[in-house]
Amino acid sequence: MNRIQEKLQENKKLLSIYFTAGYPNLNDTVSIIQDLEKSGADMIEIGLPFSDPLADGPTIQASSTQALKNGMSTEVLFDQIKDIRKTVSIPLIIMGYFNPMLQYGVEAFCKKCQEIGIDGLIIPDLPVDVYHDEYKTIFEKYGLINVFLITPQTSVERINFIDSISNGFIYMVSSASVTGSQSGFGEEQTNYFKRIAEMNLKNPQIIGFGISDNKTFNQATQYAKGAIIGSAFIKYVSNNGIKTINEFTKNIKE
Repeated sequence: MNRIQEKLQENKKLLSIYFTAGYPNLNDTVSIIQDLEKSGADMIEIGLPFSDPLADGPTIQASSTQALKNGMSTEVLFDQIKDIRKTVSIPLIIMGYFNPMLQYGVEAFCKKCQEIGIDGLIIPDLPVDVYHDEYKTIFEKYGLINVFLITPQTSVERINFIDSISNGFIYMVSSASVTGSQSGFGEEQTNYFKRIAEMNLKNPQIIGFGISDNKTFNQATQYAKGAIIGSAFIKYVSNNGIKTINEFTKNIKE
């Protein structure tokens, strides 16, 4: 069983943390992953920086720009984390845009992920139909879970299709805006969370976008299996460095 599937079976609300590989410094990647696991993160999304990150807000965009300036690339990331499974056991997911994966070669990319111990991918700009028709067999060959995003605007038909071809969790975007652009959830978002929960999908949902503290984590996980924090963590690292990551995670979960 994939580590993501094992983690989803645990009887608790899950905290997934996103960070940009190669930020704030090129060689921080491994220590951030190790420290996040020690501090209680349940899953980690490793952001592969890209020059045109359409779904990301200004905080993550700025971290991507800096990481690219630092010299981060697909090859560098794979080299940095080639021994990560000697020290880290929680699920690791690479989140990135499809272009760098195409350039690397989709099958070669998936094969490398399997060798290193990556459990899944989140590719916001890979349409679900294209994945299903062209790449699903490759992902499955290498034991990778592909995680799809839904938004408040996603149709019931599309959500059911995504649920039918998924085998991990569904990334539930809390709003139609880019990441990191709101604080707290209003009635409209809460109704959306309830509506999806009542669909009784076979895959659990994990909510992302707009989660930044203990309050929003608890709001989101009232209706979903877990929550993803990205921009708030990047801001924390930008302001405080990487030495006190455990403080950030502890404050979210308390």
